[in-house]
Amino acid sequence: MSTGGRLCVAMIARNEEAAVANVLDEIHAVLGPIDVVLVDSSTDRTAEIAIERGATVIRQVPPRGYGPAMMAALNSAAERSDVVVTLDCDGSYPAKAVPEVAGLVLEGGWDVVNTSRLRRGLQAMPLANWMANAAFAGTAVLLHGIRTTDVHSGMRAYRSSMLRALDFDPNGAALPVDLLIKPARLGYRVTEVPIEYRPRIGNTTLRRFDSTVWTLRRLLRLLETGHRVRAR
Repeated sequence: MSTGGRLCVAMIARNEEAAVANVLDEIHAVLGPIDVVLVDSSTDRTAEIAIERGATVIRQVPPRGYGPAMMAALNSAAERSDVVVTLDCDGSYPAKAVPEVAGLVLEGGWDVVNTSRLRRGLQAMPLANWMANAAFAGTAVLLHGIRTTDVHSGMRAYRSSMLRALDFDPNGAALPVDLLIKPARLGYRVTEVPIEYRPRIGNTTLRRFDSTVWTLRRLLRLLETGHRVRAR
């Protein structure tokens, strides 16, 4: 990856003290003294550990949910960078993939680089989750024409100028659906690469019913945005 563009890693956390040190250490081992923004809504020591490891921590207490936290992280990171890469704070995404996805934005001309947890098989994902994610992605292909196998990936690279130019609705679950499909329908360049997906550290906070309802709601609502994607 070229050093000619400013890179910022954006994450959100809620009670991830068991994982955050390992995640930040891995990021710095791969990228050196990189800028990391963490929006934290924890009641444990997540924020303190992140600050000790050089992250910029934005406290969002009481918790407002995934969408508002992620938009706060993205907006803050986009103001200080040319490309933003998101990671989950649970150790499930490989920091070693950050140079590749960021480089596709900085050097490859893409505006969004999605990563797919599904294209290399089940790996660390339970079968029921894999099947649900595959169904969501298939629906996105049918409705929007976008080439994707994973609309819920927590690891993506975004061109910062694009994030600053577009508005996203953070309210409700399944924000990653909008962050992927809306840019594509508006003519921004979107691509996808496979990654290794690892078992998370700690307990999941996923609310499956809400996520399913909001995924379908967002997929349908996005039909009113821009134009269906033409295959590139």
